[in-house]
Amino acid sequence: MPTLIKRLLSEPLLHFIVIGAALFVGYAYLKPDAGVDSPRQIALSLDELRTMTAYFESQWHRPPTPQEFQALVEDKIKEEVLYREGLAMGLDKEDTIVKRRMAQKVQFLAEDVAAAHEPSTAELKAWFEKNTDKFALPGRYSFRHIYFSPDKRAKAHNDATEALAKIGGEPEDSPLIPSIADRFMFQDYYRDRTPGAIAKELGPQFAVALEKLKPGSWQGPIESGYGWHLVFVDTVIPGRVPAFEEVESEVKTAWLGNQKALAWDKAYKEMRAKYTVLLPSPPDKQTASAPAPPPKTEIPSTSGEGL
Repeated sequence: MPTLIKRLLSEPLLHFIVIGAALFVGYAYLKPDAGVDSPRQIALSLDELRTMTAYFESQWHRPPTPQEFQALVEDKIKEEVLYREGLAMGLDKEDTIVKRRMAQKVQFLAEDVAAAHEPSTAELKAWFEKNTDKFALPGRYSFRHIYFSPDKRAKAHNDATEALAKIGGEPEDSPLIPSIADRFMFQDYYRDRTPGAIAKELGPQFAVALEKLKPGSWQGPIESGYGWHLVFVDTVIPGRVPAFEEVESEVKTAWLGNQKALAWDKAYKEMRAKYTVLLPSPPDKQTASAPAPPPKTEIPSTSGEGL
């Protein structure tokens, strides 16, 4: 028990609460007419103080000293003071950044409604069955290629076609290969690559053509972003749709994202239906130079409702 009391007495948060309580009592005594709802009063909750302490500890891996804690509190007060002064000066009006931030917060609030629902396994399975394409695993290819450079050859495509006639029945590691092809700047052999990865390295058209080749022989020519290639496909692992149990966590993440999008779309349509938007109509040639403001055209909401 003495150890616990000693620990509590050394807690910075307790120090601040005691000091704050004393200041509050003294202020109430000196100014008894000061209301708790005064716009000049800044009230920090116990949760806010705990949050500040927890954030400090996450950064420094220790609790703040009383002096550090007081500095944290003063930073929070400074932020609130400047925020209120800014509102009083009207700095929030017609400010694009403030508008965007407030719009984001409204969207986050709408999305949080969907996040509050914890889906059941049956619910996730049903959604997975309707969206298996989102989780399909692509095929994977392992292949060797030889390269014919258009920078070194006037007719690189023709040379590749003639080379195929020589090595068409040869094995993957035929000794003829070094004498008929050019040196490639990257790899000669690609192992276990998806079409997407192949497209990034050799170009989309190469990846599409590769998917049509059968394993076990030299084929081509296939064009890449670098030139022409003869290709020997070694192995092909077909794409597949994984079982739900293999990707359950990914399904839950995707489901949540989908629910947030649906919730936001529904919430925005409901909010948008409350407003009628007025835009100036384009002026004609006769009134283009007139000083009077152009007429306005109503743009109703999608639901047709307005205030």
